[in-house]
Amino acid sequence: MKLKVKNISKKFNSLIAVNNISFEIEKNKVMGLLGPNGCGKTTTIGMMLGLITPTTGQIFINGIVLAPKNRIELLSLMNFASPYIELPKKLTVKQNLEVYARLYGVKEIKQRTSEMIEDLNLQKFLNKKTGELSSGQKNRVALAKSLINKPKLLFLDEPTASLDPDIGDFVREYIEKYKKKNELTILLASHNMKEVERLCDEIIMMKHGQIVDRGTCDQLIKKHGRENLEDTFLKIARSKNELE
Repeated sequence: MKLKVKNISKKFNSLIAVNNISFEIEKNKVMGLLGPNGCGKTTTIGMMLGLITPTTGQIFINGIVLAPKNRIELLSLMNFASPYIELPKKLTVKQNLEVYARLYGVKEIKQRTSEMIEDLNLQKFLNKKTGELSSGQKNRVALAKSLINKPKLLFLDEPTASLDPDIGDFVREYIEKYKKKNELTILLASHNMKEVERLCDEIIMMKHGQIVDRGTCDQLIKKHGRENLEDTFLKIARSKNELE
């Protein structure tokens, strides 16, 4: 699926959280959304998921405007994962996957949940309540939930935050393998620069609610005269002007 964001802004009372941003993600590509805390990344994702209504601007999914009249239809083709949004804590892992499969209209629920359980090694804690899981286990369950409906457009908000290197690498490798086998467009918000370099075809840099730069990792590193993406990110985040 192709995603197009055209001149969207979001104002909360006197606070401008997102200020007139535009970008496109081509079908089956991975776009990285980077920026310091408070730059507007989460608000931007919320608008693309239809959870927050833009103050101005439009969002297009395969050329169709995301609007209240078609929101449910379009959202059935999307999904998201974030360690900051908890799944129902009192439900077991299995119950969570079954509930979300129903919510997303999955037809062969038993088969699909079994596939995700096996793919992400959830067997050992399948009947454990989600609220009792470790951070790594919760992230894997959240990823399983985000792919339960075989989405064409996936939003990942720091999918490996708080994970140890081994589990983090497992999640990144799984995303890579899944994408090779399935048609999937991804927007990835992350503070892990190595993760971004590994997974993203292109990146957008946000600051103060605006897009201040964009390009491939190599293009931005070269443009800003740095040796890696982390140093490039720090230069942009710490600069007093939009760009130096």
